[in-house]
Amino acid sequence: MEYGLRANLGQVLQQLLQVLLVGMTIGMMRNVVPALAETEFGVPRGSFMLLAAFVVAFGFIKGAMNFVAGRLAERLGRRRVLLVGWLVALPIPALVYFASSWNWIVLATVLLGVNQGLTWSMTQTAKLDLTRADQRGLVIGLNEFAGYVGVAIAGVVTGYAASLLGPREGLFWFGAVVIGLATLLAWLTIAETLPWAHAEVERHAAAPTAQALRPRYPIGVSGYPTTGEMFALMSWRDRRMAALCQAGLVEKFVDALVWAFWPVFLHQQGVSLPGIGWIVGVYGFTWGGAQFFTGRLSDRVGRHRLNVWGMWVCGAGVAVWPLGSGSAWWSGAAAVVGLGMAMLYPNLSAAVADIAHPNWRASAIGIYRFWRDLGYGIGGLGLGAAAALGGRIESAFWFVAIAMGLSGWVLYRWGEETHPRLNPKR
Repeated sequence: MEYGLRANLGQVLQQLLQVLLVGMTIGMMRNVVPALAETEFGVPRGSFMLLAAFVVAFGFIKGAMNFVAGRLAERLGRRRVLLVGWLVALPIPALVYFASSWNWIVLATVLLGVNQGLTWSMTQTAKLDLTRADQRGLVIGLNEFAGYVGVAIAGVVTGYAASLLGPREGLFWFGAVVIGLATLLAWLTIAETLPWAHAEVERHAAAPTAQALRPRYPIGVSGYPTTGEMFALMSWRDRRMAALCQAGLVEKFVDALVWAFWPVFLHQQGVSLPGIGWIVGVYGFTWGGAQFFTGRLSDRVGRHRLNVWGMWVCGAGVAVWPLGSGSAWWSGAAAVVGLGMAMLYPNLSAAVADIAHPNWRASAIGIYRFWRDLGYGIGGLGLGAAAALGGRIESAFWFVAIAMGLSGWVLYRWGEETHPRLNPKR
């Protein structure tokens, strides 16, 4: 079996199309739904905790499914898990269309969490199976580039669709086309990549001393660790993995804020739905587009500095957002936040992949993604409570900015460079 982007270009491109559609599926829920929560779905004005409820539900469900997806992928294969993820998403457009209360939106978001946990995890894991160790930053950067460009495109398109067709009709037709196309393509075009992972294990066992790259794998881990062993390793036993997991969790506070409160904040300032789509889209396009470069950059200069500074840049962008007004100011702040996310997002995952053995890489990525996407739930509760206690939506911005600063410091102190070329095992 051949490894590398060039050798597996056709399948990598199919996987990138899948993750673009994954991003568009979550993106359909990130502009119109929160902006019209009061007028269309009956959420009382100022009910910050209720408004955050759908993001909280999404975070806890997606986090759990990331954990499950990693283990399932090692038993059932990547392709089957991907297909199940798309089948779960099929009812989402109808639930939004027929929603008689906010509870229907929360239910749709629960299904969305299952879909995202299974599908996004598998697109990333499958591409890591196919490519070389020295391409991981680039590969994850490409994966997240496609996904978050999809999020941004969906935010803009659904804003116009809601204005032209009505919010429910616009979301229904957009979601039905995206989810239906993704399911069909997953069935017809996606190959199973688990054999590549098995072949990599055999290659490591056959010539361990001949590897050009010597990763700093955690010591004292069995060849095929149990779920309990893996959870302990990732969550506290290996300090590097724990640092990466806590950073992943806290950075999702930012995306919870963007999803739940940015559209509401802008709607209250009188910005139209298409205008909200474009301002929030600046964040998504910057995040997605810059990852194309930041992932590759980490393959050359390392992950650690980009991850730490990404946390701090992102927190600074959140802090300045409510200090000014006007589309230019908000778009500029959104670009800073997106740049910070691009610096850290692919490279936290790449750092986990650097020091995760092929035997249990899918599980390690799944547990990292469990903690990371749990940040939607914990962050949603935190920013809802901050806004409620402060009596204004801006309090949520300060909560997130402070959390990002502190988390970046923990990552700086506990983490280390993981790239096997720049910091190899001695």
